Amino acid sequence: MKKIHIYPLLLVLTLILASCGTKKYDALIVTGQSNNSHNWKASHTTVKQIIENTDLFTVDVAISPEQGGDMSTFSPNFKSYDVVIVDYDGDSWSDETKANFESYVKNGGGVVVFHGANNSFPEWKEFNKMTALGGWKGRTEKDGPYVYWSNDKIIKDTKPGKGGSHGKKNAFVIDTRQAEHPIMQGLPLKSMHTTDELYGKLRGPAENMTVLATAYSNPKTNGTGKHEPVLFTIDYGKGRIFHNVLGHVDKSEDMIAYKSAYFIYTMQRGTEWAATGKVTQVVPEDLPNLSTPLVLPAYKQFTLEGLFKNARKYKVGQSKKYLNLISQRIKNHSSNAEYMANIEGKMIQLLSADDCTADAKNYICREISWMGSDKALAVLKTLSSQEETSEMAKYAIDRLTQK
Repeated sequence: MKKIHIYPLLLVLTLILASCGTKKYDALIVTGQSNNSHNWKASHTTVKQIIENTDLFTVDVAISPEQGGDMSTFSPNFKSYDVVIVDYDGDSWSDETKANFESYVKNGGGVVVFHGANNSFPEWKEFNKMTALGGWKGRTEKDGPYVYWSNDKIIKDTKPGKGGSHGKKNAFVIDTRQAEHPIMQGLPLKSMHTTDELYGKLRGPAENMTVLATAYSNPKTNGTGKHEPVLFTIDYGKGRIFHNVLGHVDKSEDMIAYKSAYFIYTMQRGTEWAATGKVTQVVPEDLPNLSTPLVLPAYKQFTLEGLFKNARKYKVGQSKKYLNLISQRIKNHSSNAEYMANIEGKMIQLLSADDCTADAKNYICREISWMGSDKALAVLKTLSSQEETSEMAKYAIDRLTQK
């Protein structure tokens, strides 16, 4: 009888299953030109990093010729990708490239359009159908209605006027309007976004669109006084389009809008939805709240190590952002004994650290008092003999020993 070598077969099967489980989608960023108010070199490299941070995508970049160049040479192979991210506002594409893009989307291709890309191609009827709304470059009532949110519904206003405006850059609250949509599911109903341009008075066909989120454009910052759409989806043929009006960056390369947790999470989730029709990404641990923008310097969620490192610097009167995020993680995982033991270990390290402020230690003493164990008593006894931490350390000891 011929022997069957089972172990090599199992190894091959394991490798096949592993490769299936780690399959990545292919994304293409189309860029290379932008108007004088935007900086495509800064925006596309950052979005590439944000999308790659999901570990779901391999991201390529197609860079067009410079303005005034030979656009007939620019012909990305759109159909090779699951999703195309448009970060482009410049010279028209060739008729062939336009036709290829239309065919790609009609046949089920995914598209993400963000910020200044909706200024582009005012003469391209099908692109404007894909984006639903756009601004500037001669857009008026001939291009479609204004769209805003009022009394829990979309209003389409056909009155005459130019398309496209924004007030002064500022931080603003974004309201979720479709909480059950895969992109928005689990995100806060109200989130503070970092300093950014809030587009208003956008015009376009506004067909087959679903508004996911809006933001109030405050007249105090020269805004429109209306709740303007900031996130929406569009159906075009079999294709899915995610349109995000956020994400301003100019020649200063101030990337604060891109470091906003709200921008990052919605771009990541919107890109997966455009590519696949679903969102498998778990709801992030660290979420923005109503009052304070959440800034993620590395364009991804904080690690526990990163939170504790930053929390060590806290002094009374400063933002408790990092300490609050630690507290939120404790609440999120209060029933997970392994996680709680891990976080208690990091708390003990912080309480033992020479480079940690007394104010941070006092905050952690209060937290560890209700979730800690006997393992924390030794460091708490040391702190109880130090003037700046004595009161809170003794409080924590009393609570832990009475459990």
